[in-house]
Amino acid sequence: MCKYYIKIVPTVYQKLNDVVTHTNQYSVTVHKTWLSFGGHGESGLPGVFFVYEISPMMVKYTETRRSFMHFLTGVCAIVGGVFTVAGLVDSFVYHSGKAIQKMQLGKAL
Repeated sequence: MCKYYIKIVPTVYQKLNDVVTHTNQYSVTVHKTWLSFGGHGESGLPGVFFVYEISPMMVKYTETRRSFMHFLTGVCAIVGGVFTVAGLVDSFVYHSGKAIQKMQLGKAL
């Protein structure tokens, strides 16, 4: 026996040039059960069964443009992150070098 559970979600895509596309998204789950007529295993009707579930919610994707300021803010965030990581690496290397110099001179930490 094989059961297919099919979920359908209505979907709308709206592009920048106001072209609207109505479509559906599908997901399928399969459950297979081996039937036995001798006494071992499950019993039931042999066959293929389809169970449809149509979602009452609709997904809408709308394409939008980001402003130049949004782009600039993202670039500044990336540059700031690079400087922060570089500062952490530099500090780690500097303090590790100082600790190694102290060990070589025989001074206690």
